[in-house]
Amino acid sequence: MSTTPAVASSETPAALVARLRAAFRTGRTKDLAWRTGQLERLRALLTEHGDDLADALRADLGKSRKEAYRTEIDFTVREIDHTLEHLADWLRPEPAPVPPHLAPTGAQARTVLDPLGVVLVIAPWNYPVQLLLAPVVGALAAGNCVVAKPSELAPATSAAVARLLPRYLDTEAVGVVEGAVEETTALLEQHFDHIFYTGNGTVGRIVMTAAAKHLTPVTLELGGKSPAFVDRGTDLEAVAGRLVQGKFLNAGQTCVAPDYVLTDPETAPALTRALAAAVERQFGQDPADHPEYGRIVNERHFDRLTALLDSGRTVTGGAHDRGTKYIAPTVLADVAPDAPVMGEEIFGPILPLVTVDGLDEAIAFINERDKPLALYAFTESPGVRERLLAETSSGGVGFGLPLAHLTVSDLPFGGVGESGMGNYHGRYSLETFSHRKAVLDTPLSA
Repeated sequence: MSTTPAVASSETPAALVARLRAAFRTGRTKDLAWRTGQLERLRALLTEHGDDLADALRADLGKSRKEAYRTEIDFTVREIDHTLEHLADWLRPEPAPVPPHLAPTGAQARTVLDPLGVVLVIAPWNYPVQLLLAPVVGALAAGNCVVAKPSELAPATSAAVARLLPRYLDTEAVGVVEGAVEETTALLEQHFDHIFYTGNGTVGRIVMTAAAKHLTPVTLELGGKSPAFVDRGTDLEAVAGRLVQGKFLNAGQTCVAPDYVLTDPETAPALTRALAAAVERQFGQDPADHPEYGRIVNERHFDRLTALLDSGRTVTGGAHDRGTKYIAPTVLADVAPDAPVMGEEIFGPILPLVTVDGLDEAIAFINERDKPLALYAFTESPGVRERLLAETSSGGVGFGLPLAHLTVSDLPFGGVGESGMGNYHGRYSLETFSHRKAVLDTPLSA
């Protein structure tokens, strides 16, 4: 294992990318043993230094140790384990049928997966371990060299990752660049073979513009206002419990958190009461004292969120403290479609309820807005499920349980339209960071 530092203090982004590209051209990263070895080393980092990463997540986001392991560290370990179990099978050439006009030649067709080269992974601050390292898992599994860019808005986690990755991974093939806008801009000026960005649409457009200069393909994992439809006649206590768990995880700072709830006027009063009771069951009478409830990442986001608190009638929550960046789990009722809280992705612990007359109006409401990263529905009706699947567009759909589709390694995770392009997790990560090359082999003796 090389002991070269991941990024020497004098190494420019151009020099880093050139160094990694030279390593890629040696062919060392294409070997299956190298790929699995890197994944095993990354797994060792997470298991041996999980507490260090959990401490950093606590410093950046107020995450409890339990939440840090469940949603970030162990999540990434499971992704590694799934990939290690299946990687050799995924990499096997896939035969393709030969058309009749080539059959007499004895030709055989197949596809093979080629690594792309040097890829850039830019991570966000809300899950700064998982959303950096899970894409890195796919990039390494595909046989690429990788530049990892952790988020400067999670500085403790960024520093921990930058310290640990060079101790475990092949530093001739993996580099880490810390920093903010200046450093990211310098990176984006380089020619990569793929850029994987997780964050917001504003920066996503900057990334895509920079990539276009080099015709570099991109994966954009963005966000959006993910709706939750609550049908008539559902078990509102169960619905409320699951909405609260999904919405207020990480203090609402989750790209696939339910952003708002659609339900009919007759159901709304009982649902709001059930939500208030579920918040108290989950976090107690004062969530500020609950060990599993996090904090807002910084004052800028705190100020943005508190400005949204007057967008409806407060059912529960509303308390906040700028000094500790605390905002209580908040449910708002009687929210108008054009209220401030409905104008942007909330990305915080505020859950607005908007009333619609029924399924037809709910579908129209969803379709009038940008395509969300996820759509959730709570219904006992197969017909309602089928209509939502057929008549709306979203990155993913969850019936009965928010967020859980992310934990299924054999499901692709990604957005559509404003919520992103491309996907990853499991085999889909391998496909994202590879080129599927067509091969036709025709014998000369034919």
